[in-house]
Amino acid sequence: MLVLPLHIEKELLCQIAKGDEAAFTHLFKAYHQKLGAYIYRLTESFSLTQEIVQDVFLKIWLKRATMVGVERFDAYLFTAARNHTFNCLKKIAREHAGKVRWETTLSEQAGFDPAVGDPAFEYQALLDQAVERLPLQQKKVYLLHRRQGLSHAEVAGRLGLSVDTVKKHMSLALRSIRTYLSLRNHRADVLILLISMALVFR
Repeated sequence: MLVLPLHIEKELLCQIAKGDEAAFTHLFKAYHQKLGAYIYRLTESFSLTQEIVQDVFLKIWLKRATMVGVERFDAYLFTAARNHTFNCLKKIAREHAGKVRWETTLSEQAGFDPAVGDPAFEYQALLDQAVERLPLQQKKVYLLHRRQGLSHAEVAGRLGLSVDTVKKHMSLALRSIRTYLSLRNHRADVLILLISMALVFR
């Protein structure tokens, strides 16, 4: 996969060893596209490929004093890139496996619920309770509008009501839900903030 003639490659490496940034840029431009294509076939990730290419060339610059002893830079470069890529993939795999093990361990602990103490989870649980307590027609309107995403006109057509009636039921439902949450949650300050964002009347 030789890109540059050997004598030019050797000359560039000698200049780079002396700290010549222009020579380094020349070498980078000559190889980075082919190197990127090679790494992408291994990672199938554009962002990870970019990161690895940058890392590999950074290491070469940091070790530039030793580059004069490299006989075939292309072979050196692609071997270094392959090793670094495999190390990155192994690290990602270990992190993923560790996360899975951690989640599995937690889920197996007796009585453990990862959502306990999560304000968003508490909000959703209380919201579900509040909805269940609504009068039937308000509940139907709320669920069609909020859960299924129907417009007021669509809800009206589905239930055989006027749009104004749908809006009235929705307004009453939201008022009841807010009251239920504020009376039953000891963390009302958090939930009032959540509900102000989640229950804005549309």
